[in-house]
Amino acid sequence: MSDDTKKAGWILVGGRSARMGCDKAFVEVEGRALALRVADRIAPVCGSVTLVGDPAIYSALGLPVIEDAFPGQGPLAGIEAALRCTTADQNLIVACDMPALEIAVIEELFAAGGDCAVPQYADGKLEPLCAVYHRRFHATVLSALNSGIRAVKDVLRPQTGEPLAVLLVRVHSPAPFANLNTPEDVRKYTNG
Repeated sequence: MSDDTKKAGWILVGGRSARMGCDKAFVEVEGRALALRVADRIAPVCGSVTLVGDPAIYSALGLPVIEDAFPGQGPLAGIEAALRCTTADQNLIVACDMPALEIAVIEELFAAGGDCAVPQYADGKLEPLCAVYHRRFHATVLSALNSGIRAVKDVLRPQTGEPLAVLLVRVHSPAPFANLNTPEDVRKYTNG
């Protein structure tokens, strides 16, 4: 099995996008839909890239799309869908609104190993919506959703039962993970 078949990229689309006023995945940044810009950033490292959302809506972007089993339950449901469907050991799962992702950061996350490799800022804050999840993490995510847990950060904390290897990867700058949540964010990103 080559390294490419051991890795996969998954982009979470279909959030409410309330602050943007329209679906973020389709917002054009420098002439390309935001979700596709993120796909362009992660594909060189991940090999395959799949969207997680409603196929009836997101198939128009031209990438494979899988559906949530827990629609409307937030990003944790998207993570569950990716880990349920994957055949890859390591899975980069990322929000669709991070067009500044850097290959070096993504490679560092893949190299970290463990059940989950998640970026951590100097202030201790985690970035779980740009993290590498091993497919064995699926059972933990599914159990959390079935228990009513919806916050990704709550799943990363040690729970009862078998301990998980959640590895924190120190990042020096939040710039690669900047979210474009509003039209103003898009203007600032585009105008540099």
